[in-house]
Amino acid sequence: MKIYNTMTKQKEDFVPLVPNEVRMYVCGPTVYNFFHIGNARTFIVFDTIRRYLEYKGYKVDFVQNFTDIDDKMIKRANEENTTVEELGDRFISEYYKDADGLNIERATKNPRATEFMNDIISFVKDLIDKGYAYEVDGDVYFNTKNFQEYGKLSGQNLDDLQAGARISVDERKADPMDFAIWKKQKHGEPAWQSPWGMGRPGWHIECSCMVHKLLGETIDIHAGGMDLVFPHHENEIAQSEARNGKPFAKYWMHSAYLNVNNQKMSKSLNNFITAREALTKYNPDVIRLFMLSGHYRAQLNYSLELLDSAKASLDRLYNSVGNLESLLNEVKVEKLQEVEHEVISNLKGYKDEYIEKMDDDFNTADAISVIFDLVRDVNSNINVSSSKELVEYALNLIRELGRPLGILQQSTKTDLESEIEALIEQRQMARKNKDWALSDKIRDDLKARGIILEDTPQGVRWKKA
Repeated sequence: MKIYNTMTKQKEDFVPLVPNEVRMYVCGPTVYNFFHIGNARTFIVFDTIRRYLEYKGYKVDFVQNFTDIDDKMIKRANEENTTVEELGDRFISEYYKDADGLNIERATKNPRATEFMNDIISFVKDLIDKGYAYEVDGDVYFNTKNFQEYGKLSGQNLDDLQAGARISVDERKADPMDFAIWKKQKHGEPAWQSPWGMGRPGWHIECSCMVHKLLGETIDIHAGGMDLVFPHHENEIAQSEARNGKPFAKYWMHSAYLNVNNQKMSKSLNNFITAREALTKYNPDVIRLFMLSGHYRAQLNYSLELLDSAKASLDRLYNSVGNLESLLNEVKVEKLQEVEHEVISNLKGYKDEYIEKMDDDFNTADAISVIFDLVRDVNSNINVSSSKELVEYALNLIRELGRPLGILQQSTKTDLESEIEALIEQRQMARKNKDWALSDKIRDDLKARGIILEDTPQGVRWKKA
């Protein structure tokens, strides 16, 4: 398996620090609002990568944080006449609703920055003691010039970064590129007691601390959106490696922007649609298929037309799944027939090709193309004359390849079909209990509705009369 490493600007063989285990940290949302589908792309991408690593047999310790103390949160809380803590509680709850709606698996841990205040203060103190940070009137700044490798993730030296950056003017800083890791309390802001007085952490120090506390000094994968390369991840590296003297992460991964009219989707540009709004119009499988239809490092343009196209594509896949589910009730032959061994062999080839695509830096776009090729083959070669064993293999394979992508797991059965199967199960229980009257009544009621039951050595089959 190969992963594109933002740090080295090339694909590298993926070799975890501990065999068969992956420690992975993904920067999560600042919880002051609903997340938009641009954010959702990042969440879906790294959920898919986590799922695929697990599919390949890795035990993944997946941490995604909540930033629950931040300038934007303080501003929103003041506007709504509530506390930052209450605002955080509210939008963390809303995050879970929308993430669950998008079929994003829960992280192993979702830490909140405010839960680690003592650890953050110790982290800041260590940086001061090691000469990498300094205090000025209650604020603490990281000294970027004392960290010789500053800029290595974004691939720029300190002078280039300084020339190109929008730097907040603060003459108290030793250098314009120095950044705050502890901020002195302003009037009305939440604050914690520290050796430098009442204050709160800077954004960057929060993630460094949570990574160190929950996953260790060096982790396998650190990830997030492309907009976090600089300054957030650059600053995380500087703080963490200055304090620990060890590499912070072995692999750095970043997903590209989701654009609207070729502009980055963002709250500041007011060109966004929330994930919740998208979920009122489209099935989560549709949204995930759309998000994964391009490579995660390539920018993707959002439009309703493209989502409609993804819906039509998904319908084709689910039509095949539905046909296979129906065939399970119609086929007569149980075991694999001699002529079907070649069909099985061909289907296995699609699985090999799918793995090859996903092993190449998680190329979901090409992996999805393989699933469509598989479905075309299935539609051409599997029918009512096929064996149940072949039908089940094909159905399970489609679902298996969809699972890491978070799609194709829904049942296509109608409410009527589910009701019939529940009644069959009830009849089977009645027969087991020798309640022949109830068994016969269920059979007769179904017959009156045009449903014929066939008791076979392999179980009960049903069909429409």
